[in-house]
Amino acid sequence: MEPCGKRPGQEHISSAWGSQSAWQWSQSRAAFSFIMTQALLLFSPETSLIMSYSRKIKVRAHWLLQGLASTCAILGLAIISFNKYLNDKPHFTSWHGLVGLVTVLYICMQSIGGVSLLYPKLMNWSLSKLKLYHATSGLVGYLLGCTSLLLGMCSTWFTETVTGITWYLAVCCPVLLALVIMNQISNAYLKKKRMQP
Repeated sequence: MEPCGKRPGQEHISSAWGSQSAWQWSQSRAAFSFIMTQALLLFSPETSLIMSYSRKIKVRAHWLLQGLASTCAILGLAIISFNKYLNDKPHFTSWHGLVGLVTVLYICMQSIGGVSLLYPKLMNWSLSKLKLYHATSGLVGYLLGCTSLLLGMCSTWFTETVTGITWYLAVCCPVLLALVIMNQISNAYLKKKRMQP
């Protein structure tokens, strides 16, 4: 009989990966705080890393970065789900878990919706409307991701690992990033929409 009800090989997997919570946190943080943020800022005239490139190149880079961010988010979800399975813990019982699951599903749907921008005539909507809907819906997805990150920072694992002023600085990051992205999207799309009759 295995000690503490652990399955055979579980200790090996845990020691090989280190803390699954750390892996999940790093994948989710990479997805939303770094990769997805850069994917959204590509279209900003002030902060784009590829400012001088054509819109077509920016769109391709956006696809690539969004695909990578989605992959990291799915990987983070898979890692924590596997960890919960190994430890016989229930899945998606906290607000962080529920919002995280909704966020990953939403981001996958948003990515599929982004493909519709390639074929706007099939949707019977103008390209400008599709871009506005995609940007607004993408903002909702990004805010869901930031909310999930904030809820994760309130978890037992994170509050035991990161303490003091470092915790407060970590909490400020998704909040500030969310404000920057909201400002960029509202400047790029919503002001244009208000100016049009």
